[in-house]
Amino acid sequence: MTDVPVTVEARGSDFARLARKINQAGLLDRRPLYYTLRLSLVAVAFVGGWVAFVLVGDSWWTLLVAFASAVAFAQLALVAHDLAHRQVFRNRRPSEIAGRIAGNLFIGMGYGWWTDKHTRHHANPNHEDHDPDVSPAVIVWSVEQAERVKGLPRFVARRQAWLFFPLLTLEGWHLHVASFKALAKESMRHRGLEAALLVVHFVWFFGLIFTVLPFGKAVVFTLVHQAVFGVYLGCTFAPNHKGMPILTKEDELDFLRKQVLTSRNVRGGWIVDVALGGLNYQIEHHLFPNMPTPNLRKAKPIVMAHCAELGVDYLESGLISSYGQALRHLHEVGEPLRKVKARA
Repeated sequence: MTDVPVTVEARGSDFARLARKINQAGLLDRRPLYYTLRLSLVAVAFVGGWVAFVLVGDSWWTLLVAFASAVAFAQLALVAHDLAHRQVFRNRRPSEIAGRIAGNLFIGMGYGWWTDKHTRHHANPNHEDHDPDVSPAVIVWSVEQAERVKGLPRFVARRQAWLFFPLLTLEGWHLHVASFKALAKESMRHRGLEAALLVVHFVWFFGLIFTVLPFGKAVVFTLVHQAVFGVYLGCTFAPNHKGMPILTKEDELDFLRKQVLTSRNVRGGWIVDVALGGLNYQIEHHLFPNMPTPNLRKAKPIVMAHCAELGVDYLESGLISSYGQALRHLHEVGEPLRKVKARA
């Protein structure tokens, strides 16, 4: 993610030549009609979910509404992602205003915290020391990380391939907690505004749920809603980098190779495009993070041809296959710990 639109400046001659082709094709131009339609549809789905919640009221059928509303939450998170990358608006101010409304106010995810984390991910994808998305928290991503962890992460690492999807049910709560924890950092910009919007989010979210439903149903609704939200988000981001090479300080790659070799595209047509919010074109997205989502599909053949010309591996898999690759990688990472456990 960058505040400066990608141009043909030198990031290495291989990338500069590719960037020139992309610019000549006009694929970095804004797509206002597309985003007007997409934001309108997501807004209708989001509001419609809560209208349905009120209309269904005190009934266990409300759990179906929880599922549908969680999907709308995840789609809104994908819109916030595009806003943070300045794919929607070219300037920072409208991007930040819309991003904080979508992130902090509507889904309870701190825009400032997430933008900082995601920027570091884009700068060094799958880098063991610099990418926060592969830092060893509960799950570990390399054998070296597995050998260093203690306590709960070590316990989980032995069977993390089996626990991966169950753990995703907690991802929504992790986003909320991490958003509040980040407010303690003095480096966070607009901390007061971010905090206020987060508080307003949880006031209206829990206030509405516990007003419409009796306590028991309200708790179950909340748990289902947040579990589906977390699983959806996790399933959106997991196919993109998980199971791809993990880089260390010994790896010295130029910009193009660093982005392409650590990313995976996902095939599947327009259904996958909608479900994953365009992130199935992960290679193109990482090379040109401010490229509007509908242009990623058009950039794909240009990038593929360029990589073939350079002899750079370009990986594309089906959706189920990509999950399989990620889970196999997690299983292999935990194997040394399982052997230690077996010998003990």
